This record gives sequence, structure tokens and C-alpha cells, in this order.
Amino acid sequence: MAEMMAARDAFGQALVDLGKVDPRVLVLDADLGVSTKASMFQDVYPERFFQIGIAEQNMMGIAAGLAHMGYVPFTGTFACFAAKRATDQIRIEIAQPRLPVVIMGAYSGLLAGKTGKTHQSVQDAGIFRAMPNMTVIVPGDGVEVRKAVFAAAKYGGPIYLRLTRDPTPVIFSEDYDFKIGKAVVVREGTDVAIITTGVMLYRAVEAADELQKEGISAHILHVPTLKPLDEEAIIAAAQRTGRVVTAEEHTIIGGLGGAVAETLGEHAPTPMRRVGIKDVFGESAPNEDLLVKYGLTSRDIAEAARSLEAATKSRA
Repeated sequence: MAEMMAARDAFGQALVDLGKVDPRVLVLDADLGVSTKASMFQDVYPERFFQIGIAEQNMMGIAAGLAHMGYVPFTGTFACFAAKRATDQIRIEIAQPRLPVVIMGAYSGLLAGKTGKTHQSVQDAGIFRAMPNMTVIVPGDGVEVRKAVFAAAKYGGPIYLRLTRDPTPVIFSEDYDFKIGKAVVVREGTDVAIITTGVMLYRAVEAADELQKEGISAHILHVPTLKPLDEEAIIAAAQRTGRVVTAEEHTIIGGLGGAVAETLGEHAPTPMRRVGIKDVFGESAPNEDLLVKYGLTSRDIAEAARSLEAATKSRA
């Protein structure tokens, strides 16, 4: 049984540990610290924790001011509020002057604890990916979350850190070397490249296991940084297998699928399929029901790989 860890728990503990070694780190909260686990930092460093309340736009302006003073502010709210409600403040006050503010968007994607379409955020990575000067990080497990938090504090520019709510399997070991802007090969394969981001990583691993039983060798490339994008790694995976399937818990428009399609279209045209949310809003339901309805299960990834292989073989 794989170890399970929630991204938000890893985030909270990483903030606490980061605070011990970097006095520049401050945390600003929009009345969601218990949900995002930013409250863990508050418990240890109350003098470096600022409760702004339900005022996300104001929170971003305060974070910008603190960054100008030499601090490294982490802001905590739900992804839906960070990417929509506070977008203009982020654009003008943080992204344009390239300030070192880390914008943590919690409860991202469909699996947001039955909060429904008002609180689900399936376009957030695309919104921030399109914003100049913004770096977009989407960790695949709790280990990667921790390493991303430490890397973000050293980065020196605006970062959107996209996190999910519920526990997921741990994929990486503690000695995993996370680097902003670098993709990582999780499994070598020859028949199809599954390119994934965020918590779809473990579903991609499950899909690869299923495909292996059928004699299909899947190459898994995990892309934790959507911007800057590791185009070299994506091109190499496509050229290695001749087929690409992308998988994300995000709309396929503007997210990983769009980014990979843009890259391959310009540099290495390759037959591909995109597994993700198909330009629709979500709804309130248990996690597994949502994954099935919106085509985000490991079976959906495996089926996309099968259909792609069959289609390309028939044209050969």
C-alpha cells in the first residue's frame, strides 16, 4: 500500500520548516488557514502570520508591499479565488514588477471536497500561465510540494503554486531533486509518452501498469512546472515514442495539454490525445464519481493511449 499524503498537509509543514531557516518568509491568509494548513505556520510563528480575512485582492496588495520591503510572502487561499477574484491585483502589483510573492492556490481542480462548481478551479493554471513573468508550479505529490515550497522561497519572482485538497499516493523519494522549470522522467517506455502534471501523475502510473499488461510500453514524463515549460524534455519524449497522451486535472484549453500541443506543433509534430476537462464547469459529487464523469481516471488515460496507438498503426 503506497504512502498517502495530502498536498495541503505537506504545504503547511514545509512552511513551518522553511520559517526556521528563512526569516524573510511571511504568510498571509484569506480566512482559510485551517483548510489550506497555513494555520500550521501561524501556530509556530504568529508574529509572521497575517490574517487578512475574506479580502483576497487586498491580501495581494499587502503581499506586494511586503515583497518590496525584502520579505518573501506566501499568500494562502483557494485556487478559484486566487485565479479569478484577485487576478487584477496579481497582474498589476505582483507580476508586472516581478515581485517574489508565492500565491498558493488550494483546493484546485474538481476534487475540492464537494464544494461544487463555484469553488472548483479548472482554469487557474491556464490563467497564470498566460500572465507574463508568472511561474506556474503544479506538484505531483507531497514530497514534491515540500521541495517546491523551499525552491519557491529562493526563486526571486512571482509564483503560482497549485495544490489539491485530498491525500494522494507518494511517488517520489525524499532524495528527489526538484528543480523549477524541469520535467522528470518517472518511467522509461517506447510505445507512448504519457505527459502529466499534478496529481494526475499517480493515475498515469496506474495507467502505465495497465498498459504494460497488454504489451504497451508507456513512457511517463511528469511536468511539475507548467511555466517555464521544459520543452526539451517534451520534445524528447515525443520523439522517443512517436505518440503523446497528456493528462491533467484542469481544462485541456490553456493547461498542460495546450502547452504540449503548442510545443510539439512548433518543434516536433506528433499524434496526441489530451485527457482533461473538456471545456465545462464541474459540479458537486464524491471524488470518484467526478473522475469517472469527466474522464480523468487511470482507465481514461490508458484508453487514450490504446486508441492513439491503434489510430497511428492503422495509418502506418
